[in-house]
Amino acid sequence: MVSSTAKQVFIQGVTRDGRTFRPSDWAERLAGVMSPFRPGGAQPGSHLSYSPWCVPTVINGIKCVIVDRELRDAEPMAWDFVMNFALDNDLQVGEACLLPERPAS
Repeated sequence: MVSSTAKQVFIQGVTRDGRTFRPSDWAERLAGVMSPFRPGGAQPGSHLSYSPWCVPTVINGIKCVIVDRELRDAEPMAWDFVMNFALDNDLQVGEACLLPERPAS
C-alpha cells in the first residue's frame, strides 16, 4: 500500500470511486485521535494540538490528512491504525514529500 521510501502519506477525503468522504470533519477527528503520538511522546496538554506526524489540511479543495513516515518508525500500531482507517473507508492514499516553502524575495 505504501512504499518504504515515502516521506509523507496523503490520505484524501475522496473514496476510490470518487465520492466525497463523510462526515465533513473526518480529517480533524482522525488527527485529533492521533494527537498523543508525537516526538517525545504525549505531554501534558498535547491533546490540545495536532501531532506533527498527523496533520489535517486541505489540498486543492479536498480534505486530507498528511501522515509522516516518522509515525511508522516511532509508533507502528498508530501507523497501522491510520492506514487501516484509509483502507477500511476506501480512501485514496498518495505518497509524496512536502517541499519547504521558498522564502519571499
